[in-house]
Amino acid sequence: MTALRPGRAPASPVRTGVRHRLGTRLDALDPGVRRDVVRLLTLLALLPLLLLLARRAVRLPHAFDLLTLYGLTVLAGTVCLLHVAYSRYDDPALRPLRRRPRHVAAFPALPAEPRVSFLLAVRNERDHIEACVRSMAAVDYPDLQLVVVDDASDDGTADVLGRLAAELPLTLVRLEENLGKKGALVRACAVADGDVLLFTDSDCVVAPDAVRHCVDAMLRHPELGAVSGHCRALNTDAGLLARVQDVWYEGQFRITKAAEAAFGSVTCVSGPLAAFRREAIWNYLPAWAEDRFLGAPFRFATDRQLTGYVLGQAWHGRALKDRHADSPFVRGHDYPELRWEVGYSRAARVWTRVPSRPSSFLRQQIRWKKSFIRNLFFTGRFMWRRGPAAAALYYGHALWVIAAPALVLRHLVWAPLQLAGLLTLLYLCGVVLKGCVWGIAYRLDHSGDRAWRCRPLMSLLSCCVLAWLLPYALLTLRRDVWSRSPA
Repeated sequence: MTALRPGRAPASPVRTGVRHRLGTRLDALDPGVRRDVVRLLTLLALLPLLLLLARRAVRLPHAFDLLTLYGLTVLAGTVCLLHVAYSRYDDPALRPLRRRPRHVAAFPALPAEPRVSFLLAVRNERDHIEACVRSMAAVDYPDLQLVVVDDASDDGTADVLGRLAAELPLTLVRLEENLGKKGALVRACAVADGDVLLFTDSDCVVAPDAVRHCVDAMLRHPELGAVSGHCRALNTDAGLLARVQDVWYEGQFRITKAAEAAFGSVTCVSGPLAAFRREAIWNYLPAWAEDRFLGAPFRFATDRQLTGYVLGQAWHGRALKDRHADSPFVRGHDYPELRWEVGYSRAARVWTRVPSRPSSFLRQQIRWKKSFIRNLFFTGRFMWRRGPAAAALYYGHALWVIAAPALVLRHLVWAPLQLAGLLTLLYLCGVVLKGCVWGIAYRLDHSGDRAWRCRPLMSLLSCCVLAWLLPYALLTLRRDVWSRSPA
C-alpha cells in the first residue's frame, strides 16, 4: 500500500489498479521485449506532439520567423526530453540498467551489505527537525550510522537535538561557530565511517525504504558514484504555491532527472536525498567546503557542485586533490579518479517542506540561480566529454536558462510597447501549452490526481517571474545566507 503524505488525496483505486496491472504485465515480459513495448507506448503517447511538430516544420521554409523557430525548438526539446525519460529510463534500484559503461570492471564493488552513514546538517529548524531525525532513524536498513551536525543554531534546535540524541542511536556534533551547510556536512563526514555517505536536508521526511533503494542501486551498478532520490512536497496543504511546487518537483525528477539518468549523467544529486559512494567524493570534500568563485568563498551550489566532482573527477580530480593535498581527506586515502556514472532512483522517496510564502520562494529560487551560475563554470568545462546526449541535455538546459530573461523581455515588455500584443499572446499561449504537456505527463503517471492542473501555473510563474531572477542572482552573487526554513 502506498503511504500518503500530508495534504495529498489518494489516487482513484480503480485507475491505480489499471496502472498497476499494466506495470505488472510489462515487468513480466522479457527485458528486451519490455523495452520495445515501452518505446512503442511512449511514441504513441507523443504522437499528437510529433504531428504538431511535423506540421509546423513543413511550414517553416515558407513562413520563417524567429518566433516560429523558437516555438519549434522548444516543442522539439520537450518531445525529446519526454521520450528519453519515459522510454529509456530504468530505475537502477529495481532492475539492471540497459546502458552500462565499457569500463565497468574498473569500478570497485561495494560489500554485500555496505555500511551507510546518514548525514544531516541543521541550523535553526526547531519546528521541523524532530520529524526529520525520527524519519532518518526509522529507515529500514540494518547497518546505519546517523550523524547530525548542529551548525550553531540559536532558536532552540540544540535542545531538541539533545533530547533526540538521548533517545536515538545518533552521533550529535555541535558547532560553536556557524560554518554553513557545506562546512557542517564536511564535519559530519569526518566522523562518518560508511561505505555510502547519504545526505538529507533538515526540512525533509525520508521514506522507510529510501536508503535501501539507494544502496540497492549501487550494489547492482558499481559504476554509480552517486544516486539521487525522488522528492515531492511535504506541506501541500499549505496553499496553492506549495501545490504548484509539488507538481513541478514531480516533473523535475520524473522527467528531467530520468532523462539525464538514461545517460548516467544526472547533473544535480538533490539535497533531500543524495547518496554517494565514499570513493567518489571523499578526496573532494575539502574542495567542496572551501569552494571559491570570483575571488570569494561561495557557500551555495552544495548539491550541484558535489555532483560535479563525481561527474568530472576523471578530468579535474587530480588538480583538485593537489590543491588540497594537506587535508586529511586527501592524505588519508588517495582514491583513483574514475569516470563515475550518476543515477536517479524514482523508488527512493523523500518529502520536503517547500516555501509557502512568495518571499521565501523567491529567496530559494535566487539561491538556486546562484548555484546554477557557479556550477556552469565548473561542470560546463567537461560535460561535453560525457557523450553527445548528456552534453545536449546539459548545454541545452543551460542555454534555455540563460536565454530566458532576454526572451521574456522581448515578449512581455518590448512587444507590448511596440503595440505587438499578438506576439505577447502567442508567447504566453506557448508557455501554457508546454505547461499543459508536462501536466498531462503528470496525469498519466498519477491517475485520478487533479493536481496536474497546477503545472501550467508553474510555467507561467517561471516565465513571468522566475526568469527575471537570473540577472539579479548574478548581480548579488556574493551575498549568502545559510537557512533551510521555507516559511
